Amino acid sequence: MRKIGNIRLVIVVLVCAGFVYAARSQSVPAASKSTAGRSVPLVLEKNEGERRIHRPAGNKMGTAPFTIKVDPKNGASRHLVMFTEDLPPGASIPAHKHPEMEEIIVLQTGRSRVHLGDTVREVGPGATVFIPPGTWISVDSIGTEPVSLVAIFSQPGFEEYMRAISVREGETNAPLSKEQLDGIRAHHPHAVTYK
Repeated sequence: MRKIGNIRLVIVVLVCAGFVYAARSQSVPAASKSTAGRSVPLVLEKNEGERRIHRPAGNKMGTAPFTIKVDPKNGASRHLVMFTEDLPPGASIPAHKHPEMEEIIVLQTGRSRVHLGDTVREVGPGATVFIPPGTWISVDSIGTEPVSLVAIFSQPGFEEYMRAISVREGETNAPLSKEQLDGIRAHHPHAVTYK
């Protein structure tokens, strides 16, 4: 009987060792590893993170690049989302609002025209915009150089919409039809509403 118990113990140890080896051998980017649902500390350079390109959708957004830095999939953040984006001259972030989340945008470079609620203001490098839930926001790149921005959200949700309207850097970038864009927007009303 004791021999059978020892054999069972050896089998359990071998199975567990196999699971540990398989888990360690998978190629998972450091930015997405987490332990037991806890957030993971991250230090990311400017070009590090989940690099994506907007799909052409017939608007002034074009194919601007953006990088999701922190969210539930990158750092296992439970409360915050952060991404960076570069708007070329003449590009615009269309008028939209986030029903349930606050947002902060830091316009690091370039000249921008910000439409925030009933306010319209032209701002330069370093401007900060705080957007309460349910407030209409749009940003136009009005200068001759790109507008580099950082966007921070108080809760997850919008990053999934951003993934749906984009492709990973290097993937084929097929345009979105109006019907496809409308369908994606209808799927994410909790995160964003467009005019």
